[in-house]
Amino acid sequence: MSETLEDKVRDAFAQGGVLSRAAEQFRERSGQTEMALAVARTIEDGGVLVVEAGTGVGKTFSYLVPALLSGERVLLSTATKTLQDQLFGRDLPRLVEALELPVRTALLKGRASYLCLHRLDLARHDASLPERGSLRTLAKIEQWSKATRTGDLAELPGLDERSPLIPLITSTRENCLGAQCPQFKPCHVNLARREALAADVVVINHHLFFADLAVRETGMAELLPTVSVVVFDEAHQLNETGVQFLGAQLGSGQALDFARDLLGAGLQHARGLVDWQQLVAAVERAARELRLAVGKQWPGTKLRWVGPSPEGIDAQVWQDALEALQQAFEMAAEGLDTVSEISPDFVRLYERAQQLAKRAARFALPCETDSVRWVDVGTQLRLVESPLDIAEAMRTRVLKIGSGTAPEDDDEEAGRAVPEDNGRAWVFTSATLGDEPTLRWFTEPCGLGDAQVLRVQSPFDYAAQAGLYVPRAFPKPNDAAHSARVAQLAARGAAELGGRTLVLTTTLRALRAIGDEMKQQFERLESDLRPEVLVQGELPKRVLMDRFREGADAGRAGCVLVASASFWEGFDAPGDALQLVVIDKLPFPPPNDPLVEARSQRLEAQGRSSFSDYSLPEAAVALKQGAGRLIRRETDCGVLAICDTRLVAMGYGRRLLAALPPMRRLESEADFEAAIGELRNSLSA
Repeated sequence: MSETLEDKVRDAFAQGGVLSRAAEQFRERSGQTEMALAVARTIEDGGVLVVEAGTGVGKTFSYLVPALLSGERVLLSTATKTLQDQLFGRDLPRLVEALELPVRTALLKGRASYLCLHRLDLARHDASLPERGSLRTLAKIEQWSKATRTGDLAELPGLDERSPLIPLITSTRENCLGAQCPQFKPCHVNLARREALAADVVVINHHLFFADLAVRETGMAELLPTVSVVVFDEAHQLNETGVQFLGAQLGSGQALDFARDLLGAGLQHARGLVDWQQLVAAVERAARELRLAVGKQWPGTKLRWVGPSPEGIDAQVWQDALEALQQAFEMAAEGLDTVSEISPDFVRLYERAQQLAKRAARFALPCETDSVRWVDVGTQLRLVESPLDIAEAMRTRVLKIGSGTAPEDDDEEAGRAVPEDNGRAWVFTSATLGDEPTLRWFTEPCGLGDAQVLRVQSPFDYAAQAGLYVPRAFPKPNDAAHSARVAQLAARGAAELGGRTLVLTTTLRALRAIGDEMKQQFERLESDLRPEVLVQGELPKRVLMDRFREGADAGRAGCVLVASASFWEGFDAPGDALQLVVIDKLPFPPPNDPLVEARSQRLEAQGRSSFSDYSLPEAAVALKQGAGRLIRRETDCGVLAICDTRLVAMGYGRRLLAALPPMRRLESEADFEAAIGELRNSLSA
């Protein structure tokens, strides 16, 4: 009898198996094996598996090992490019070597990750480079461009991901010249796509997956039908990532970028043949009028848009501004059409003008059903139309749910929707996918209500490794003194621990207030005892993470990192680099956000509670993610402080507490200080 995939997987994970022989630190974990066997069964039988694997389970190996041993073609998708690089550069090579498999792997990212050789050439002659150091940075990029094989900008050390040069040396779908490009043959994007199509295992990211689903442009359309196993890691981000791509957007920044490219190409290739200045002026004027129609608004404001115009804006003025923008794009398209044979640049600009005109026309019409519109206000304006979730797209365009072959009535699968191509295995996994057994928070908006669900608990001994402190005598979250008190609590702990503290905030306002207050608190300490306060936004994210992990090495002071948003997840500082995590408030979704509001209204219309079925699960998942920064290994120890009295004062707090890892409770300030003292003593032991 031939050995099944489950048998191979069980042997690989057994003590003394191939994994333990290949990795000294490997040890058998029941949860890891349980997940791996479930993945193996899904690969053999086809279907959809959703797995919540607690921190420390080792979920990456749990899906990689059966996927590799299956011999099938595999597509792996991660949430971020950083995780993508880690999976491709570290985890996959280790396993391929350990399992001694002749597997070809490939990494595929979106266009913005790759150097565009044609646009690099254009940037050399750009007289309006955005900043003083741009020429020096550009020279560094040019030197690197001669040596790189992949063109992946992540390989270029020291390049700030916020650099204004990046849009000038990378392509977009709109400005790529395709086969007409003089650099088409050595194009790094095309090379990456060719390698992906030839590989056995391809690593992508969620943004790329949904970008292709929206426009069928990234090469995924050719790749997906050829794979038998699809794995989405960090799947909790799928819904929010997907809705960004499955709707429509039009920004004044897009209009101005188009105008800049139009003027540059026109003057370079067809000076005098068209009045480029007039066309550009019309686009810029229309974009400016659209921005002025909104009036003065706080940066970051999201304006609801239910009727013909956003709230507080005269409908006629708004519609006139949209019409003027559409006409400006159409005039530009007409001018470009007359010179399209001169240069491929004009062909792409013509297509961009038409697309932008269509988008402006779309926003002049009523919003699509089951979608929501709003306007993001900042330095530029961004018009957004978004579906409320990705359920329909996942069912009809990804899984292609259909009737399939009707099972017999006595079959346990009877009545369940199955993927049209039901031989393919779909695996969705993350450390956090909900706060109740069915993982409805994840499966419902992702259209996976019929999936098999598995929850694997973390192997960590949280009661021994971590303490949870919720201060009771504390200002309410909306109190003006709240941020200062959070900073003072965090500063006390950080001073004792020599840094080693991460403060997670729910708003940018709190981020700045807490960061400033902590710096003031530390001014009172001796300079050699003063932890360094790192605040998100002051340095590139990668620099912040690296500096924090270095801690007190090389004779420097330890660090406190005050961060929001992206640092709530995906940031690891194992060991004693991080021993105190402070969360300022319960991370409920902002009720005035148009997308949150629309989702809540839909639930209420269905007779459900928007608080219990949406806001509370959202907060629980975010809280679990934030708390998950603390304990990353079985030897880690630390304290989690949540500075929101609602956690113990309100009835719903019990549900949120139940969602957290089972840490021991620190009931008083004295308990908190004692726990910090124990951590400090362990550092000096």
